[in-house]
Amino acid sequence: MTPAEAIEQLLQGTALRRDQARDVMDQVMAGEVTTGQLAGLLIALRAGGETVEEMTGFVESMRAHATPLELPAGAIDTCGTGGDRAGTFNISTAAALVAAGAGIPVAKHGNRAASSRCGSADVLEALGVDITLDAKGVRRCIDVAGMGFCFAPTFHPAMRHAGPARRELGVRTVFNVLGPLANPGRVRRQALGVGAAPLAPLMVRVLKDLGHERALVFYGEDGLDELTTTGGSRVFELRDGGVREYELDPRDLGLSRSRPEDLLGGTPPENADLLRRVLEGEHGPRRDVVLLNAAAAVLAAGRADDWPEAVTVARESLDSKRAGQVLDRLVETSTR
Repeated sequence: MTPAEAIEQLLQGTALRRDQARDVMDQVMAGEVTTGQLAGLLIALRAGGETVEEMTGFVESMRAHATPLELPAGAIDTCGTGGDRAGTFNISTAAALVAAGAGIPVAKHGNRAASSRCGSADVLEALGVDITLDAKGVRRCIDVAGMGFCFAPTFHPAMRHAGPARRELGVRTVFNVLGPLANPGRVRRQALGVGAAPLAPLMVRVLKDLGHERALVFYGEDGLDELTTTGGSRVFELRDGGVREYELDPRDLGLSRSRPEDLLGGTPPENADLLRRVLEGEHGPRRDVVLLNAAAAVLAAGRADDWPEAVTVARESLDSKRAGQVLDRLVETSTR
């Protein structure tokens, strides 16, 4: 299917099949689609509302063109969509370190900030991590430290072909949400926060179609693309081939409610300091929100049977200082 045929089909109100979406994205990844064609395709997709089949086909193509990364069994990712514009500190990155401290291999996929002041790559770099490692270096970090960072531009070089159209459009497109679905190591377990409520049921179905064993997709009812402690969160849990939707209240897990301003971050150095303080034992709202999100990662990894047990596992990782040791080893291993 050519890009022009895809655009015409979408304009007629017919969504792309999975194989058609994969075919068109293969051409994008190969640099065979012009900026104008890609812009037209992206707008037509957004106007019709991206479907599960379209997104699954796109992700399959992105994975096929990514630099391959071999991961240990049971590896997880905590990469979210971002885009909530709430200005929080790097909660999912902290949660990844806590999960790794609990003995779960973590392949954290991420990038620099797009709509915020500090993305996962920015805060890890500020903490002293070399974020530009190749597949061999990332695997070494996972084996030695328990966690490795997969910098999106390093592992998805073909995405450069989509850059001009995305920049010229300047609006949200399907590419804004494909990243968390396209971990180069093809993890089959994931905790994924989304910045817009309608994305959650869509993305959990994509993960199911991609063959995930276990996943939790969620958003805070305050608009956070994380599990929040300012109120409740909505969770879509993929387990044993089925999806269950439910509300999660942090108070039911012994965690205190917080105010939005309690979770604010800042620049990369400021967020690095906040993250370090949590890892070093600081108590309060930042610790609680990290515990909650780390618990989601623990559940996705199958290291706990329920939320209370998962919070206990996450708390032990922090209190034992194992989470902080993961960061120290990650800095040392990535830079040597």
